[in-house]
Amino acid sequence: MKKALLAVAASFLALAASAQTLEKMNWFNEPQSWAIEGDRLMMDVTPKSDYWRISHYGFTVDDAPFYYAEYGGEFEAKVRIAGAYKVRFDQAGMMIRLDHENYIKTGIEYVDGKYNLSTVVTHRTSDWSVIALDRPVEAIWIKAVRRRDAVEIFYSFDDREYHMMRNAWVEADCPVRVGMFAACPDGEGFRAEFSGFKVTHLPDKVRTDWLKNNAE
Repeated sequence: MKKALLAVAASFLALAASAQTLEKMNWFNEPQSWAIEGDRLMMDVTPKSDYWRISHYGFTVDDAPFYYAEYGGEFEAKVRIAGAYKVRFDQAGMMIRLDHENYIKTGIEYVDGKYNLSTVVTHRTSDWSVIALDRPVEAIWIKAVRRRDAVEIFYSFDDREYHMMRNAWVEADCPVRVGMFAACPDGEGFRAEFSGFKVTHLPDKVRTDWLKNNAE
């Protein structure tokens, strides 16, 4: 049994060492213009596009570009985000999506001339939380950690020191789509760039605890 556990651990480490291959990912609402160069994804964001459901504004939209791969279980996802934001509500970031009624989008959003760290959590209806920044930033890093029925979201300005910005519920034990999105609800589009996108599998804690407690 111990040898088997070591083999399982080795496979987990191998998975953790590999980054997501951008060319093998999928589009939802593919934009007219986009490109991949190495570990970078660049897109011209579709004008008048967004993700939002019902609350406060009274409308539902689900039409912004989203480049994703599907993952089950528990994981850590990370990406660097930059954009040439122009007008109100221009935004770019990471999305974790179960379906059109259940998703999390998080990243940076340009509102009334200021940069905000922004998270929208949608379970049938959307909410919106922001952290206002006191200066423009060239780029941010977003990291999301899914454990059981929760996703913890962190941000960083240097990919070294991370700060938690949200803890959100997501249904456990369901595959989700994880990737990069950008939206331009109020303008004619802008250029967004993502780099270093990586999803690292995390061994299920309930299962690993059971294996440890029931080792022969």
